[in-house]
Amino acid sequence: MESPLHDWHIEAREYARQEDRRGRRHAYETIVPARTALVVIDMVPFFLNELPYTRGIVPNISRIADALRAAGGTVAWVLPTNSAPTAASTEFYGEKVAAMYAASGGEGSLAERLWHEFTVHEGDVLAEKSATSAFFHGRSTLPPQLEARGVDTVLVTGTLTNICCESTARDASTLGLRVIMVADANAARRDQDHNATLYNVYRSFGDVRPTDEVLALIGGGAAWEG
Repeated sequence: MESPLHDWHIEAREYARQEDRRGRRHAYETIVPARTALVVIDMVPFFLNELPYTRGIVPNISRIADALRAAGGTVAWVLPTNSAPTAASTEFYGEKVAAMYAASGGEGSLAERLWHEFTVHEGDVLAEKSATSAFFHGRSTLPPQLEARGVDTVLVTGTLTNICCESTARDASTLGLRVIMVADANAARRDQDHNATLYNVYRSFGDVRPTDEVLALIGGGAAWEG
């Protein structure tokens, strides 16, 4: 049985609102691949074994990764760190669930902990985070790695749409990065959760595009660069 994708949408009134505000539907009509990073959040067995929507986005993430590498961009795999649960998380979740989340990143090297259908290539970035956001200061190894490459645009993908991916998109926007959330390369537990985040991001923090449109942006950027 094929793994599902979310039935995602942006309401017509939101498209109309942005078109009235800035004169176009999408904030970012071009990208420069060499300054763009695909940020893949938490695609580890802990989530992919439990949530069918997470397995459904694997092919789209892989398609974007292949295209962006070929165009000279960066692919960044971000995984949860392994650490003891904090007192606050234990109080919030309870001991059992807090311990489960603290161990969600799995064991072994970062590359070994990634979902088995992905392949880490030479030149890819591997990063670890100890917070929901991959851009929270002091809690992720991702920001300095992207800064060193001159990245100004991030394509946010992974799981869960409404938790770690939305947190990542919000903080990336706060840092002044151009944010594009890939609508059919993020996964949540339910369509309602997924679409609520797409609304939030499109309204206030970045752009929302499906995989095919992102691939067209990468292709157009590669041609423009050349």
